[in-house]
Amino acid sequence: MVESAGGGPGDGAAEMLDRPLPDGVRRRVVTIVSDGFGGLTVGELPTQLRQYARFAPNRRAKFAGTAMAAALETDPLFRQRIAEKYREAQPELSGALDSGSPTPAADPLDVAAAAYVLRPAGWVKLVTAAGEEAQRADAERADEESRAELERLREELDRAREQTRADTERLRAELDAAKKEAESLHRKLRSALSDVKRGEAALRRVQAETETVRAEAHAQVSAAESETRRLKSRLGEAEAALEATRRAAREGRSVEDMRVRLLLDTVLDAAQGLRRELALPPVSVRPAETVEAVEPGRMTPKDIAARALSEHDPAILDQLLALPQAHLVVDGYNVTKTGYPQMPLEKQRLRLLGQLSQLAAQTGAEVTCVFDGAELAAPVLLAPPRGVRVLFSKPGVTADELIRQLVRAEPSGRPVIVASTDREVADGVAKVGARPVASAVLLKRLS
Repeated sequence: MVESAGGGPGDGAAEMLDRPLPDGVRRRVVTIVSDGFGGLTVGELPTQLRQYARFAPNRRAKFAGTAMAAALETDPLFRQRIAEKYREAQPELSGALDSGSPTPAADPLDVAAAAYVLRPAGWVKLVTAAGEEAQRADAERADEESRAELERLREELDRAREQTRADTERLRAELDAAKKEAESLHRKLRSALSDVKRGEAALRRVQAETETVRAEAHAQVSAAESETRRLKSRLGEAEAALEATRRAAREGRSVEDMRVRLLLDTVLDAAQGLRRELALPPVSVRPAETVEAVEPGRMTPKDIAARALSEHDPAILDQLLALPQAHLVVDGYNVTKTGYPQMPLEKQRLRLLGQLSQLAAQTGAEVTCVFDGAELAAPVLLAPPRGVRVLFSKPGVTADELIRQLVRAEPSGRPVIVASTDREVADGVAKVGARPVASAVLLKRLS
């Protein structure tokens, strides 16, 4: 139910519309509001319509039609202003509606739209009558269109029937000609079939002879290919064995030479370090020097015991790296996640490698840092810092296994220090002669 709003009881304010506005009436109402819209100032417009003040009437009716219709129904003052503008534009129709006698020649939709805006007494009947009139007009128009369509379809049916009769006669003539042509072709076909049968018999004989020759040739080719594959296979095996033998000889000689040379350098450096550490005099040992005693200025066994360092003292790492040809292997992520786990992996790597580069420069030791390649989403673009070898484990190989491979690759007798808190890594490298050091000790030394 849509209630009207407006003036006093004598001008239709108490009347109400019990159904939606017919579409034709609504469109005329929107046109009336759009035409009167331009004659109002921005301040006289409802708030929701002010944004359309500068629109042209046709664009205003297109984009603001719903908003204008709603404002006309809910804002009495706005409706009165639009009504005043309409009275100025259409004084005759407005006067006739106010007097209760609309012009009979006027369009019912225009009368209903004007009555909806002006709200004279009996405006609801005018709107309802306009809606019924529009429905009757639509029905009459639809009936006229149906009758016209029916006449058109009848004419088309008559034309189709005439065309069908003509097509039927033409097709009958064509059918008689086709039958005669088919009989002639049938006679020719029987003659051709006889020739084809004789040709097929001759073709079958030739095909049988060809298949025999082809089978013999195929058997010979298969035997030759089989022999060729066997010879190629033996040749490939011989070449692979020869190459494997050569590579094993080269790698074995190269690796063994490298291990022997590295071990020799380790022994020589250890001997030189031992000479410096013991400060041996250039003369040979005297018998009196073999007697155990405490000489002035020399440390007693008790003093030597007091010099022992704790396993968690960073100074023990300096002592280990001071050994000749020392090699420090670092479990990268184990150290970084112990020291600064909150940082992204990339920044963890950069920070650790920068500190290891300083440590390598200070101690002169060989330093290798191992990272787990399984945590990488893509290849790492990294320039290794000076003095530090950076390795990532291959797919399917953990960093722990790579560390054990590095330790096993070293010659027996070379000092190898492994920095990792992983108990399995520490125990594994200790079994093959390396010295494990906790990650916390390395972090203390680096800081």
